[in-house]
Amino acid sequence: MLSLQETIRPSADLRNHYNEISKQCREDNTVVIITVNGRGDTVSLAYEEYKRMKARIELLEILAEAENDAENGRVAPISETFDDLRNILREDLI
Repeated sequence: MLSLQETIRPSADLRNHYNEISKQCREDNTVVIITVNGRGDTVSLAYEEYKRMKARIELLEILAEAENDAENGRVAPISETFDDLRNILREDLI
């Protein structure tokens, strides 16, 4: 399970202490919530963490689509699936 530490800072800190916030995100794996007038406005996190989160979301979307396909009978025998994949890989090599 994903567990990231969160901290809340005003928008002025982003302007005045960017390097500190950036370091906090990268090195401490902390999510920094930036507020404007006391309300959440923006979230800052390390780029590597962003890429990991995006990959997890994409995988969850694929799994949800696959589950929906299975529930609605849109399935094919595994041998057909592997044959199709082999053909696609062969075409990419040519």
